[in-house]
Amino acid sequence: MDSNNDWRQRLYVMVFQSDTPAGRRFDSTLLLIILASLVVVILDSIQEVHDNYAAVLAYIEWGFTVIFAIEYGLRLYCSPKPLRYAFSFYGLVDLLAIVPGILALYYSDAQYLLIIRIIRMLRIFRVLKLGPYLKQANYLMSALRGSKQKIVVFLLSVCTLVTVFGTLMYVIEGPGNGFTSIPKGIYWAIVTLTTVGFGDIVPKTPLGQVISSLVMITGYSIIAVPTGIFTAELANAMRGEQLQTDCPVCKKNTHDANAAFCSRCGNALFNKLE
Repeated sequence: MDSNNDWRQRLYVMVFQSDTPAGRRFDSTLLLIILASLVVVILDSIQEVHDNYAAVLAYIEWGFTVIFAIEYGLRLYCSPKPLRYAFSFYGLVDLLAIVPGILALYYSDAQYLLIIRIIRMLRIFRVLKLGPYLKQANYLMSALRGSKQKIVVFLLSVCTLVTVFGTLMYVIEGPGNGFTSIPKGIYWAIVTLTTVGFGDIVPKTPLGQVISSLVMITGYSIIAVPTGIFTAELANAMRGEQLQTDCPVCKKNTHDANAAFCSRCGNALFNKLE
């Protein structure tokens, strides 16, 4: 019984703990297998490859499905709390990597759902030890939260503009020039305002071309607005991490959180010397 527990413990360390050499090798191998599985799915979507190697690719993919099923079973077996793992984020992702392969046995089109296995590449953050760098994402999240209301107002303003321009183009150009409905005009306004310009609908009348020019100029004018909003909030979020204390000499009032001396004049900060 003790040997069984010892085996489960060693297996747990290898499967779940990427801090150990065995765990790192296991996760690295798993990532390579996931990547190979994605390559097989992508190749199978190419018609010429599918026509010539469909059976071979199917067998290879079934092999990957078996590997992932075994890996999922091992995780459930060695986990101290199997249900907790099964309903965790990674547990559900691991399960989703298996289900499409089983469905593909009965529904051939389901094989392309295997591409969702790319989500499992999130494990690369564990392997490469990028977790500490994700702390910097807090700045981005704070900036997004701070700019949420401003961006919503901006998007509402853009929606109003494209509705007005789309309606005008429907009235001016009409169905004869491709503007068969107001939604079609709104679609044109969105494509033009974002400077994409597919060219599938083109204004023909002089007045329509004038309005089109205004839409394009407006697009260039407002395209930088959300970037400016987000950048300002990002700067505020980063300043929020600074130490708010006045230097007794030069009176600079913001410093790095762990600063012991003023970054401007080099004088010692009083609250760091207490």
